[in-house]
Amino acid sequence: MTEDRTSWQWGKLGDAIKAAREARGLRQIDLAERAGISEGTVQNLEGGEPRSRMPQSLAKVEPHIGWAPASGLAILRGGEPTLIPVVHEATATANLRKDPLREKLPLRVVDELESDDPLIDSQVIQLPGIPGARMTVVVHGSPDATPEQIQEALLAWRRAEANLHRLPDDPDDEPRAANGQ
Repeated sequence: MTEDRTSWQWGKLGDAIKAAREARGLRQIDLAERAGISEGTVQNLEGGEPRSRMPQSLAKVEPHIGWAPASGLAILRGGEPTLIPVVHEATATANLRKDPLREKLPLRVVDELESDDPLIDSQVIQLPGIPGARMTVVVHGSPDATPEQIQEALLAWRRAEANLHRLPDDPDDEPRAANGQ
């Protein structure tokens, strides 16, 4: 049986994260850097807005605010976090699972890939004229989008995708299809 997530206490979780962060004298940017996420992600967590799924960033924040794993979930369900002493930052970072994507990609790309926004589509497109070179596109919708808005975004992506596939093989050719002219 699937858990009813409609009663999760997102506001309580946001307040608890903020309180734990401030108790440690951390600014949002400090917590973001330690957890390997963006400041905007910390702001979203502290904002307490309801979500349709558990944010992956929560597990990354927990050890840096003195919480045991799954403490955020306990708060969402109406409980309290399990407190642990915050270890030296180097130790906390070393204990986190190494994420090869974090080591390869810019933070803004990783943050977008870990976004809680609904995934509309993704595509790997071979770049013309360069064997082995390809582009990866991940299309997200707005977190509060209606089904109609998601469908509209999907159609917009399909038009853009078709243009990307029509890029000229010769870089000196005019990219008429790519810019819609």
